[in-house]
Amino acid sequence: MSLPPEFALIARHFRPLAGEGALDLSDDAALLSPPPGLDLVLAADAMVEGVHYLPDDPPETVGRKLLRVNLSDLAAMGAAPLAYLMTTALQRGTPPGWLEGFAAGLAADQREFGLHVLGGDTVATSGAACLSLTILGTVPPGRALRRAGALPGDDLWVSGTIGDGMLGLAVLQGRLPPDDHLARRYRLPEPRLALGAALRGLARAAMDVSDGLIQDLGHLCRAGGLGAVLDLAALPLSPPAAALVGADPSWLPRLATGGDDYELLFAAAPEDAPRILAASRATGTAVARIGHFTPGPAEATVRDHDGRAVTLPRGGWSHF
Repeated sequence: MSLPPEFALIARHFRPLAGEGALDLSDDAALLSPPPGLDLVLAADAMVEGVHYLPDDPPETVGRKLLRVNLSDLAAMGAAPLAYLMTTALQRGTPPGWLEGFAAGLAADQREFGLHVLGGDTVATSGAACLSLTILGTVPPGRALRRAGALPGDDLWVSGTIGDGMLGLAVLQGRLPPDDHLARRYRLPEPRLALGAALRGLARAAMDVSDGLIQDLGHLCRAGGLGAVLDLAALPLSPPAAALVGADPSWLPRLATGGDDYELLFAAAPEDAPRILAASRATGTAVARIGHFTPGPAEATVRDHDGRAVTLPRGGWSHF
């Protein structure tokens, strides 16, 4: 007897991605024994076609981005990846080639980051495709990084470069000239897993930057009940982003409010700066000190290169 179409799809595209505990994707649920002596860390993120990725994005990069934005949440907690559950709501008539590419992208990043699928669900929709992933990771007990914990006087740090995700989207939409680096940064964010693990016991608070640096800094402020001052001139920029700012300085505050960076934003004591820089070198992940935390109120103040407060038109991305 042949398999119903949904189960044939699962068997063809997703069963090869399954690993220990997935039970060959043939049962109602997975069975997973947590690694001894470690806490489980769980997070979930969804991507909607036309919102989080473009309809003509290569399916391989869609699969990889779905996994990577969730891996970024693990990095922000200082966790290591373990496995994931995935639900796909795809438009009826989605070409088999799209699914093959999507699964191939997942397989590539499973190999790169060392995890596998445990199960999930596959359904059809008449609207935009929606892809949801729940990721599981591990961290030593009591060592997870949290959003709360920064203290007044702590340094504010960020990894990588800021603004490339927003610029990459503009490139792919034809609003900026072609640029392979920026397009890749939008389609394939880099989860900072090694840096996140190195910051355990060092960063006092941390989160990933997904909805815009300024907006996400506000989350750290509210979690810790304190304020922050961000120095726009200290933002780390990629060469193409720096070239845009050099030609038109009004780009700089816009880069600070763009989304899709998936870098780590964290607080650390000033005396720990040498250890932060050592962790940066050891993990091959650039970091930059971009401000400091202050006594309340719980909000971020942005200053220009002359130390003057800057009013931004918006804080970042919002779904509502």
